[in-house]
Amino acid sequence: MATTRKATTHWEGNLLEGKGNVALESSGVGAFDVSWPSRAEAANGKTSPEELIAAAHSSCYSMALSHGLAQAGTPPQQVDTSAEVTFQPGTGITGIHLTVTAVVPGLDAEGFAAAAENAKQNCPVSKALAGTEITLTATLQQ
Repeated sequence: MATTRKATTHWEGNLLEGKGNVALESSGVGAFDVSWPSRAEAANGKTSPEELIAAAHSSCYSMALSHGLAQAGTPPQQVDTSAEVTFQPGTGITGIHLTVTAVVPGLDAEGFAAAAENAKQNCPVSKALAGTEITLTATLQQ
């Protein structure tokens, strides 16, 4: 069964001087301030579309990797993923870098690298962002 999630943004003013607020409505976990300076300069306590994409990508990737490893018979003890989304004003999102470290008993570095790459290619958020270069650094912890 398909699910749909909803977020809503209220914006006031022009791009450079305006401000807004994005509410995560499906979960109800909060509303967060957004502005052009928080997107193109320092965050200063506000979020940005790119940070929200990074959150979505890092969580989706962790789930996909955990699932793939478990299906292969080597479930992970832990997976820690960060996503860095690079935004260039005037150009847009220019790249995403995923960094993952995991503890996976019974798996060697080569097997982990293959599983990590497979998750990068096949997690739903990676697929949705296929028009953007996505790079990966994967480290298996012992």
